[in-house]
Amino acid sequence: MIINFLLIFLGFFLLSKGADFLVDGSSLIAKKFHIKEIVIGLTIVSIGTSMPELMVSLTSAMTNHSDMAIGNVVGSNISNLFLILGICAIIKPLRFQEETVRLEIPIVIFLTALLYILGNNSNEKIITKFEGLILVTFFVLFIFYNIFMVKKDSSPNEEKSNFSKKEIFKGIIKIVLGIIGLKYGSDFVVNNSSELALRFGVSEKIISLTIVAISTSLPELITSITATIKGEINLAIGNVIGSNIFNIVLIVGATAIVKPIEYSISYNKDIIFFLIGMIVLGILPIIRKNKMSKLAGAMYFSVYVVYMIDLIK
Repeated sequence: MIINFLLIFLGFFLLSKGADFLVDGSSLIAKKFHIKEIVIGLTIVSIGTSMPELMVSLTSAMTNHSDMAIGNVVGSNISNLFLILGICAIIKPLRFQEETVRLEIPIVIFLTALLYILGNNSNEKIITKFEGLILVTFFVLFIFYNIFMVKKDSSPNEEKSNFSKKEIFKGIIKIVLGIIGLKYGSDFVVNNSSELALRFGVSEKIISLTIVAISTSLPELITSITATIKGEINLAIGNVIGSNIFNIVLIVGATAIVKPIEYSISYNKDIIFFLIGMIVLGILPIIRKNKMSKLAGAMYFSVYVVYMIDLIK
C-alpha cells in the first residue's frame, strides 16, 4: 500500500514536470518560427497545462477505467472553477473582459451541456467515436477562432526572437522528455489509484473526482495563482476558462476516438453542479460590472470545500 502511494506521488511529479517541459519546449520552438507569443499562450500553454488530464483520461479509457476518464475531466473542471478561480479572486479581485463574458463563458456552458446530452443520449450510456469526433471538431474550431482574433488584433511590428541550433535542440529534448513524463506519470497515477480504490472499497468515481482531478489541475493552479500575483488577471482567467474548454472538447473527444467511453449517470449531478457554477460566473460580472470580488471568490472556494466533504463522507 505504501508503494502505491509513493508511485502515485511519483506519477503526480512526472505529470507536473512533464507538462512544464512540454510547454517550455513547445514555446521555444514556436518562437523560433516567429509565432506570436499571445498565440503561444492561447494554444500551446493552455493545451500544455491540460496535458496531464489528457494523458490520465486516455490511459484510464485504454485500461478499462472509464469512470476515471470522465471523472477526471468533470473533477478537473470543478477544481478549475471553484478552487482555482476562487483562490485567485481571494488574492486579487478579478476583472473580466467583455469577450469572456459574452463568448467564452457561454461556450463552456454550451459544451458542458453538450457533454451531458452525449452521455445520456442512449440506453448504453456510451460516448462513441463519432461523438468524440464532434467534440474534437469544436476544439479545432476554437483554436482557429483564437488564431483569427489574435491576427486581427496583432501588431505587424512585433519583435521576433532568434535562437541558436543548440537552443532549438534543447527545446526538442524538453518536448520529448515532457511527453515521456506525461505518459509514465499518468500510468502511475491511474494504475495505483485504481488499486487503492479497490483495496479501500472506494469507487473510482470518488478517486477521480478528488485526488486525480486536483493533481492533474496543478499546472492550471500554479499558473493562475502566479499570474494573479503578478497582476496578469486576464491570463489567470483565460487559463481557467480555456482549460475547461480543452478538457471537454479535446480530452473527452480524443479519448472517445481512441476508445468509446462508458458514461456513468452518477456524474450527472456533478456536471449539473458545474453548470450552475458557470452560469453564476456568467451572471456575476454583469451584476458587478465585469468584476469577481474577494467575497465571491471566498464563496466559490467555500462551495468547493463543501462539495469535497460531501464526496468523501
